[in-house]
Amino acid sequence: MLANRIRAMTAPHWLALFGMILAAWVVLYLMAVPAGLRGAAAIYGPDFWAGLCVVTPDAAGFARLAGMWVLMSAAMMAPTVLPALATYEDLARSGAGAKMGRLVAGYLAVWFGFSLLAAAAQMALYRAGLLDPLGQSASRLFSAALLGAAGLYQFSALKEACLSKCRMPLTFFMQHWEEGPLRNGLRLGLVCLGCCWALMLLAFVGGVMNLAFMGLATLFMVLEKLPEIGRYLTRPLGLGLIAASGWMMLTAW
Repeated sequence: MLANRIRAMTAPHWLALFGMILAAWVVLYLMAVPAGLRGAAAIYGPDFWAGLCVVTPDAAGFARLAGMWVLMSAAMMAPTVLPALATYEDLARSGAGAKMGRLVAGYLAVWFGFSLLAAAAQMALYRAGLLDPLGQSASRLFSAALLGAAGLYQFSALKEACLSKCRMPLTFFMQHWEEGPLRNGLRLGLVCLGCCWALMLLAFVGGVMNLAFMGLATLFMVLEKLPEIGRYLTRPLGLGLIAASGWMMLTAW
């Protein structure tokens, strides 16, 4: 059964999807700021970036920031939805390529909208002095608030409801099958957004375009959607985030 699934995932539409994920990560790697420069910025402050002529969010403009968030969303969220896409293909064997394309388009449309909102939030927070030019929190209290909110959200009924749908994609698709692939993709995107938006916004703590953060967050979000593993991860992760929030709040004072 596993061997058949692996062979099936070498079809052109799967290769195109894997290529998109790989390309997104490669571009993010090329755009990422080296750790050495991040360390120097922490020592020398905003003047360091001014001296290097780094483009700040207000100078870069909304379109460039939004493009960066679109890349991040594609690179981080596409791996988490692969089990659901495989289930959809099993249900739609005839003409699966075309249907898969519309499903993926609906899914990505939701994350495109999220990217626009995240870019707008980054610009607003930067202008308010809560983020540095790299999109990392400039306030320990703000970091504590983000960590605490994400930790509490792990225990929410909305998070649990969204995760239950992501962990049982067969049931999810059968409930909404008649709506067609595009609307199913939109629904799937909204459910996925409900699972992951709080963890995605922790990029403002770990640093937007921080590859280490993005890799770790992607791993957690992939595991959290697996029924055999995820139910043992969600609440402990929430406790860890709340503990980190408390520690950061104490050190801020």
